[in-house]
Amino acid sequence: MAQNFSELANFVWSVADLLRGDYKAADYGKVILPLTLLRRLDCVLEGTKEQVLEEHAKHKGEGDAPTSLDRILKRKSKQAFYNTSPFTLQTLLDDQKHIRQNLTAYIGEFSADARDVFERFKFLERLVELDDKDLLFLLMQKFASIDLHPDAVPNETMGLVFEELIRKFAEASNETAGEHFTPREVIQLIVHCLFSGDSEALSKPGVVRSMYDPTAGTGGILSVGEAVARSINKSAKMVLFGQELNDESYAICKADMLIKGQDPKNIVRGNTLSADGFPDEKFDYGAANPPFGVDWKKVLDPIKTEHETKGFAGRFGPGLPRVSDGSLLFLMHLISKMRPAAEGGGRIGIVLNGSPLFTGDAGSGESEIRRWLLENDMLEAIIALPNDIFFNTGIATYIFILDNDKKADRKGKVQLIDATRMYTKMKKSLGNKRVRITDEQISEIVGVYSAGAKDANFELEFKEPVKSTGGNPAEAPALRIVSKVFENKFFGYRKVTVDRPLAEGKTGKFKKGEKAFDKDLRDTESVPLTESIDAYFKREVLPHVPDAWVNKDVKDEKDGLPGKVGYEINFNRYFYVYKAPRKPAVIAEEILEMEKRFVELMKGVVA
Repeated sequence: MAQNFSELANFVWSVADLLRGDYKAADYGKVILPLTLLRRLDCVLEGTKEQVLEEHAKHKGEGDAPTSLDRILKRKSKQAFYNTSPFTLQTLLDDQKHIRQNLTAYIGEFSADARDVFERFKFLERLVELDDKDLLFLLMQKFASIDLHPDAVPNETMGLVFEELIRKFAEASNETAGEHFTPREVIQLIVHCLFSGDSEALSKPGVVRSMYDPTAGTGGILSVGEAVARSINKSAKMVLFGQELNDESYAICKADMLIKGQDPKNIVRGNTLSADGFPDEKFDYGAANPPFGVDWKKVLDPIKTEHETKGFAGRFGPGLPRVSDGSLLFLMHLISKMRPAAEGGGRIGIVLNGSPLFTGDAGSGESEIRRWLLENDMLEAIIALPNDIFFNTGIATYIFILDNDKKADRKGKVQLIDATRMYTKMKKSLGNKRVRITDEQISEIVGVYSAGAKDANFELEFKEPVKSTGGNPAEAPALRIVSKVFENKFFGYRKVTVDRPLAEGKTGKFKKGEKAFDKDLRDTESVPLTESIDAYFKREVLPHVPDAWVNKDVKDEKDGLPGKVGYEINFNRYFYVYKAPRKPAVIAEEILEMEKRFVELMKGVVA
């Protein structure tokens, strides 16, 4: 019978009480998480343990090549890993005196990929510490009593357990839980939007698709991607790939892939930006929640070198963002991993904060990256999420959906969806996370995304909260989605230099043939790409400064026309709703009421 993930996570969390006094709260996770993984792997292998031991004994002395024996034992275990120790966590308890030595030997008998998981946690060092503190046997007793077999705890539930534990440990030690994983409802929204745009291919019998996350964390996006693909088509096979920098998150992700039967070698440890783990691979789907606003100073040299020496043959050809925020580097990296359009194309879903939408003036690295995205018609949609939906930040966040082989009705267009009011308040906050998006709300947003390019601009308002909102309906937010579709050029502008004649009495030095201008009066104008410079200039500039002209010597490097081309997506401007100010009489009445309350309060103080 499947267990409730929160109850199970709470039980495992309660085991951490044994560590109180001997360990700092910040270090609880380094003990409890690998022990949870160990019990999970032990339970998974339980049913084939005897067959693996028999096969190992049979072939061990026959001189088989290690790789050959490895394949044989994986077939017997029916998993991507195995363990050749005669021990299980239950039988280890039979010899309390030698628990550390036997457990060390047990871990050493896992196949290489499983051993790597515990090495990343530096778990053998922990065993010595725990034994010295007389805690190891007590902990093993606790964990041996938990049933973590997949029949009792399905893979997706186990992923939720790990995420809940990481959140609790991070909260207890004042660390950032959001660095490790993405809220499941956000992942569901990303994945359903990705698959919605590829439903025909994904529904074919026996279809094989690949999915990649360059900031994999504990593997949440990959796990949900596989589960959703199978819910759409039971015969679909999703091959998962990921890279993760944090050792412990990498270990959990790799263990999860082992249990799912995925190739553990497809999960690579390292910094995606400076050491691409899949330099020659292309994928059908890419999805990521990279860190928001994190600087990339540490990897500046290799990234700058790649940009300058490889150009568009590398990952960062369009430009480099400012060092203080590397979000757009992850976006460009993901784009470089898209399956080419000639081979069926690739799709991307990535969570970004507001900075990539508008930071950077015309000609800056950020603007040039946006220009490349839009002029190559890769950006399909942007969905504005509710605030306070992430564990570690309350800032505005957006899901970008990209496709390098857009369907005919989406070509040359970008759909913007304001889903900031599609949320349900949580009864209890989790860090900065105060709201969630229900399954019904996800379906509504995906429906708007799927229909958007065909129906152009529209607004949907849900008068009543969806059934699963809970709480007092009067306190529920107004559920409202607005969708708008724009031509790619709508987001572009040409920043032209506007000059005026020298003021009376002024002089200056100018190049031969250059028209004399007053440096102090020089200004700029941002002309929409949808308009001609002359028409805009006549309407917006000349009525106010009739002696001004456009300086045609200042040209864009790419198209050679006057000015510099820039792109920005000012999301809030397009969805701004005017609210009339309250009437003066109403404000005056409120002030009088406040004054009365103040007087009453002061009476109590004076008395």
